[in-house]
Amino acid sequence: MKKLIKNGIIVTASDTYKADLLIENGVISGIGTNLSPADAEVVDAKGCYVLPGGIDPHTHLDMPFGGTVTKDDFETGTIAAAFGGTTSIIDFCLTNKGEPLKTAIETWHKKSNGKAVIDYGFHLMIGEINENVLNELPQVIEEEGITSFKVFMAYKNVFQADDETLFRTLLAAKDLGALVMVHAENGDVIDFLTKRALAEGKTEPIYHALTRPPEVEGEATGRAAQLAGLADSQLYVVHVSCAEAVEKISEARAKGFDIWGETCPQYLVLDESYLEKPDFEGAKYVWSPPLREKWNQDVLWNALKTGQLQTLGSDQCSFDFQGQKDLGKDDFTKIPNGGPIIEDRLSILFSEGVSKGRIDLHQFVDITSTRIAKLFGLYPQKGTIAVGADADIVIFDPLIERTLSAKTHHMAVDYNAFEGMKVTGEPVSVLVRGEFVIRDKKFVGNLGSGKYLKRAKYKQYTCKNQNETVSIQPS
Repeated sequence: MKKLIKNGIIVTASDTYKADLLIENGVISGIGTNLSPADAEVVDAKGCYVLPGGIDPHTHLDMPFGGTVTKDDFETGTIAAAFGGTTSIIDFCLTNKGEPLKTAIETWHKKSNGKAVIDYGFHLMIGEINENVLNELPQVIEEEGITSFKVFMAYKNVFQADDETLFRTLLAAKDLGALVMVHAENGDVIDFLTKRALAEGKTEPIYHALTRPPEVEGEATGRAAQLAGLADSQLYVVHVSCAEAVEKISEARAKGFDIWGETCPQYLVLDESYLEKPDFEGAKYVWSPPLREKWNQDVLWNALKTGQLQTLGSDQCSFDFQGQKDLGKDDFTKIPNGGPIIEDRLSILFSEGVSKGRIDLHQFVDITSTRIAKLFGLYPQKGTIAVGADADIVIFDPLIERTLSAKTHHMAVDYNAFEGMKVTGEPVSVLVRGEFVIRDKKFVGNLGSGKYLKRAKYKQYTCKNQNETVSIQPS
């Protein structure tokens, strides 16, 4: 059935205007004033922004880690994402050394098929590079539409790859048209600092942060950037948390390197002191990179405003406080790394960013949707409001005030990382390809309605200055 969204204010990464929005067969078929097609269901968006659906480029759903599995899977995780205004996610598909890449991809399809209520794609972890892997990569891109590869520079003896693997992945990605993503921390140094802390009897959650200081993130970020420049390839640094990493990304971009940076809501509003909460509650805030000293927040906000960082991911990786986080009760290294973030990503950025004047409304849309769509081969199908684009729409009330809490969130996890935080702005209704998933703040979607996204190749190979706006068209 046709839908006509009326009386709302349409906001994209470049424009704000009042207009009617016509949806037919899952796509936007018309934008104009006083539209009145026959047989269309009228949706009143008075007093609300009409935004392109959020895209979360960084999630870990139904992922095994630290002897357990994330609490949110593709059912609960995508429902929570929808409540938060996210209509597409890109989840990380983990691989095992010695196994075909196809095996890992099939596993992730099984995890997601029949469960997701929003659209989804996969990034592919690269833990080793050899002839078998190199021979599989073209097939992964052409058949699966997976055009982004993740390399871990941390988690020694678990996920960590060496510099040769990273460099050869960058070279392959350059030739194949893929974007290389890095978790940038110096895993070898972290491993030494961690062992030393445990030997000294330092087992509390705060030592997770103290053994992963900002210097190890800055060093790894700079190293990855230099390797990307040497390979003349493209790099995306995930979950940037500190000034040291921002500085290295900024320096590399100033040199013309094709490098992009992502941060996350938790680094914008939480700080290292949360890991010192009594009664082991600091474990709720154990993730990697760790929370930093509070002054880093101003650096990150400024980096978003000036374009040194370009996107906001959630790094959703939820574990219950009771029964999962407490696996590390006597040893911080055994606390499963990660937090529940997916539902609150847009609201926090709007409330703390737009409402407080740190970024403008167009930057908000670009950071949470448009730029992500461009970088990861989804634009202009997704990431904008235009005729012919998927009707992934968020009707967003900018004036609603509420308090974030585990009592009201829709994630499966037993705590909220932002418990008690007051925010302004909330998604009221959310449509994916023209169908309501959330309507008037109630879930009305169907399990399995989410569509797997085959993504286009990466197109942008130059980045001449830090504030450059790119236009990337999928092939």
